[in-house]
Amino acid sequence: MTSSDKQNTEQSSKASKSKGQKQDVPKASALPLFYKNPEPLEAKKHAGLSVRKNFGFGFTYEVNAVPINLVEMVQIAQFYPIAFSPDGHATPVAILGLRNNENLFVDANGKWEETAYYKPAYIRRYPFIFSEMPDRDQLTLCVDNVEDVIEKSKAQPFFNEDDSISEFSKSALEFCKAYHFAAQETVEFSKALVESGVLIDREAQIRLPGDKLVNFSGFKIVSAAKLAELDDKIFLEWRKKDWLRHVYAHLFSGVQWNRLTALLNARLEKEAA
Repeated sequence: MTSSDKQNTEQSSKASKSKGQKQDVPKASALPLFYKNPEPLEAKKHAGLSVRKNFGFGFTYEVNAVPINLVEMVQIAQFYPIAFSPDGHATPVAILGLRNNENLFVDANGKWEETAYYKPAYIRRYPFIFSEMPDRDQLTLCVDNVEDVIEKSKAQPFFNEDDSISEFSKSALEFCKAYHFAAQETVEFSKALVESGVLIDREAQIRLPGDKLVNFSGFKIVSAAKLAELDDKIFLEWRKKDWLRHVYAHLFSGVQWNRLTALLNARLEKEAA
């Protein structure tokens, strides 16, 4: 996995759906989020295998936050609240749900919420991922070899009949390259946020019908007050690096907590029906 993958917030938290109970941004895990059996893509091993067409987004069903990259924060802010992991890495994440083990943007059939036109790159990258191979100074394209995603067919093959890499795999490779580069930029950005002191702990308190509350905690946000007090030299450096628009995108994304509340209320009504 890439260095940013090692640092990302990549595991759903323990199941707990009691209304009024404290919910948290998930903690880190040994394997990257979603991946169960990632293995290097090899012609000998994966000949005749293919990624299932339209396998859906069911693999995200029990995750309430996913890592995002700097370059997509403006798009993310239009649909999801953006927060930062509470550890020293301050990984930016898109908040997908208000209860543990629940993504409000995907239904039981694996269909994504129609009004959320942009899906985080971390999700769109699946089932592919880069891995750093031991004793090798290079990145290797891997695929998550699980039955729900991989099948024996020619639908979206990894390799051609002559064992050459398919156009489908080439596209996946280029996407992973772009993701890896963006992840490195994001690490630098997050490090700067931590060092500047503009991040603060935050807890979102969501009021539900029946005067019930969900307290969502375990994340950080940029303090507008601390940002206004930022040293001019640092502020100008961030402007030069084009980081300010991403910081403001994060701040503007706060309005999306209302979207999450509406989605949760709709799901609760459906559960009660």
